[in-house]
Amino acid sequence: MKGFSPSIPALVLLGVFFLYPVVRMLGFAVEGGTMEWFAKALGEKLYLQVFWVTFQIAAIVTIVCLLLAYPLGFLLATTTPGWAALGFIFVLLPLWTSVLVRTYAWMVLLGRNGVLNRWLVGSGIVDDPLPLLHNLTGVLIGMVHVLLPYMVLPIYGAVKRVDPAIVAAAQGLGASTWRIFWRIYLPLTLNGIFAGCVIVFVLSLGFYITPALLGGGRVIMIAILIEQEVRQSLNWQFAAALSSVLLAATLAVYGLARKSMRAEPAP
Repeated sequence: MKGFSPSIPALVLLGVFFLYPVVRMLGFAVEGGTMEWFAKALGEKLYLQVFWVTFQIAAIVTIVCLLLAYPLGFLLATTTPGWAALGFIFVLLPLWTSVLVRTYAWMVLLGRNGVLNRWLVGSGIVDDPLPLLHNLTGVLIGMVHVLLPYMVLPIYGAVKRVDPAIVAAAQGLGASTWRIFWRIYLPLTLNGIFAGCVIVFVLSLGFYITPALLGGGRVIMIAILIEQEVRQSLNWQFAAALSSVLLAATLAVYGLARKSMRAEPAP
């Protein structure tokens, strides 16, 4: 028990602020001893479509963040300390600004009369303003911008832990840069890639502010639907059922990802 005692405050904190709200949410969903709200969430095409769109957007955002974050994280981990510090400033600076403020900034940039479209039209690149706002394109741009640092940091840590002696040995044996990446860096940084992908994917599933503003009501994700059920319809039971289904689906995806990572052969 003595070794267990230091963890008691953390367990109490998790119980009060995480476990109790989840149990309370499940209680709302099955209030009255019926599963009708779960049947509605999983049985009607409209709500299944919203779930599909949510997971689709989360997957696209995760892939785009990975493609952008790996080169950036690799560069920060292998460059000189001065350039790495400067790079971290640009990576972490957005985290010091409210998501709401950043989303409004993207609305100014991407609007029909926004900064980007005025520059494109003024320079003659396009004849008419591009539809970059109140659609899927705007939502993806805003979400990638917000979530990119959460992908960069785990990848940076994974690349930083790669032993330089292994890379030097491969170079000494005549391995090309591309072969060193595929045979050394990529296998040894899979844990960082996995961590970043899980963080970004899970955060994307519950995103609300950015899709609500940049989507303009045309891109409905599950968090927006839950908010509408609570604020407009006052249907707490159905909102709790939607939240429970989303939580279960998220845990299932995480479990499958963990299982696939454990099944990967050692490099």
